[in-house]
Amino acid sequence: MDPLLLGACVALITIMVLFSGVSVGLGLLIVSAGFLIAFDGMRSLELMPEILFGKLDNFALLSIPMFIIMGASIASTRAGADLYEALERWLTRVPGGLVISNLGACALFAAMSGSSPATCAAIGKMGIPEMRKRGYPDGVAAGSIAAGGTLGILIPPSVTMIVYGIATETSIGRLFLAGVIPGLLLVGLFMAWSLYSTWRSGNAVLLNAGSYSWRQRFEILPRVLPFLAIIVGVLYAMYGGIATPSETAAVGALLCLVIAVIIYRLWHPRDLWLVLRDSTKESVMILFIIAAAGVFSYMLSSLFITQSIAEWIGTLQVNRWVLMGAVNLFLLVAGFFLPPVAVILMAAPILLPIITTAGFDPIWFAVVLTINMEIGLISPPVGLNLYVINGIAPDISLKTILAGSLPFVACMVLAIVLLCLFPGLATWLPDVVMGAGA
Repeated sequence: MDPLLLGACVALITIMVLFSGVSVGLGLLIVSAGFLIAFDGMRSLELMPEILFGKLDNFALLSIPMFIIMGASIASTRAGADLYEALERWLTRVPGGLVISNLGACALFAAMSGSSPATCAAIGKMGIPEMRKRGYPDGVAAGSIAAGGTLGILIPPSVTMIVYGIATETSIGRLFLAGVIPGLLLVGLFMAWSLYSTWRSGNAVLLNAGSYSWRQRFEILPRVLPFLAIIVGVLYAMYGGIATPSETAAVGALLCLVIAVIIYRLWHPRDLWLVLRDSTKESVMILFIIAAAGVFSYMLSSLFITQSIAEWIGTLQVNRWVLMGAVNLFLLVAGFFLPPVAVILMAAPILLPIITTAGFDPIWFAVVLTINMEIGLISPPVGLNLYVINGIAPDISLKTILAGSLPFVACMVLAIVLLCLFPGLATWLPDVVMGAGA
């Protein structure tokens, strides 16, 4: 069978299997085993365990459960509420201070936890009622938190970036640095839209409610600064050449647990057990998907599907930006239905040769891909963050949350356009810190 036609069959059957309700990892294994048996015979099954476990034989993978523990220990405390309250106290006199506080808290908490749902829940529980009480439109209140929560997969340290780095054998340190400026760009675009939307609705006079003394502003900082110091320390250790991402993640996880115990009195064995249990579940899920995706990639390669697609794309007489537009459309649609980790692991082996052949930087592409995955988190039908917001504010209809999120989707699309026009937004910082082409 022609490899391109076979690739179309693999894509169709994979979509059908995943839509059947089977978990992503198990679905990939089923599809891989089926096609390997059909074209290589039963002997191909002998290689599957070796490929499955061989994919996990990578020291860099240790950073995934460590960063997840780091985020879980923060998410299990009042760190999100304290972070929100600290920003509110310091920004209350700034025009639009409350909405800026919420988006700033989302960005910082997302960076600390790396989890979009946890960010939405932690900041939204306090931020949404407070914004609505002061007269902010429901769409702005819900949409800003839903969009702000997505920043966790872009602003470092990001588990999604780690997965991309492992899947494409790209430097994780460069990927983390590449997400900094685009992440700040998105925060700025989100803030600009929220302020404009609030002003347009005629609620600008309600933006500066509340007043805090200097004592009140400083007394909240000891609860927040230690976690921020850990994030800065982790990034400094990686980029200063002091330790590897896995080593810094392990130290960061331990320090976050210690701070959670000391500052937030998380010393009950049951609370610690919940942190470790939830972290283990999420880590095993991600690692299983990584292992299954390794088998899936082997199947695509052994049947010459990946090579044939890359060769076919190379023969197309189309502008490379038309090609990138098609790739973005594919990622956008995939992100509507699948979690970011699954999309990256399935698509990266196929897309990387295509985008490098077309002359695009794989580090830059990682940022573009991640923003596409962010759009999926606040877009139906799966849009996880939409349902999290609906769960913590059930009196705001899903339709209103979706309508409030759409302008932020437009902000993300604008960010992708800006990255295409100015790729240095993603590549400049890694080149400055780690050297060009390092």
